Amino acid sequence: MAVFDHDNIGSLVSRAQADDPDAFAELYALTYKHVYNYAGHYLRDPYLAQDAMQETYISALRNIRKIKEPTLFVAWLNQICFHICFDMCKENNADYDTVSPEMMEIVKDDNLSHDPERNIEDKEETDFLNEAVSSLPFNEQQVIVMKYYNDMKLEDIASAMNCSRSSVKRYLISGRERLARILERGRI
Repeated sequence: MAVFDHDNIGSLVSRAQADDPDAFAELYALTYKHVYNYAGHYLRDPYLAQDAMQETYISALRNIRKIKEPTLFVAWLNQICFHICFDMCKENNADYDTVSPEMMEIVKDDNLSHDPERNIEDKEETDFLNEAVSSLPFNEQQVIVMKYYNDMKLEDIASAMNCSRSSVKRYLISGRERLARILERGRI
């Protein structure tokens, strides 16, 4: 994890809030690797990570005057990036096409791993699981997604959510328990 001089960053944020374009450029230079690495780890796609990084800095530039504590710029940037990455994941997972029964017969294969019916069943199970995760309270949902879908460490999740490691553990435990109850019932 990158180490930042938060006092220097706070000074740059104050200058950027006073419309100093060089200050924002310096903020970018100090933090872009951190943001790109975070987005890359979350999205697992370098091109999507670049897009997320660009959206993060556009949003940061538009909203920089809203920061009340300039030394917390990096945490604020992490939150922006987290929300953008989460939205991008939701968009990308919503792009499934349905397969007609006729098409399934055409492409049917005796090899079980190539069986479209089985793949559709797996997709339905995955869709149900995704729907169950989406029904969790926001913080539990985010922790579950970052931990199990994106294989992030608890420390990284805590940093992205701007909370303590123990809060992340608490959200993880309650989210898993709630998710288990939903999956046992078999419906949302």
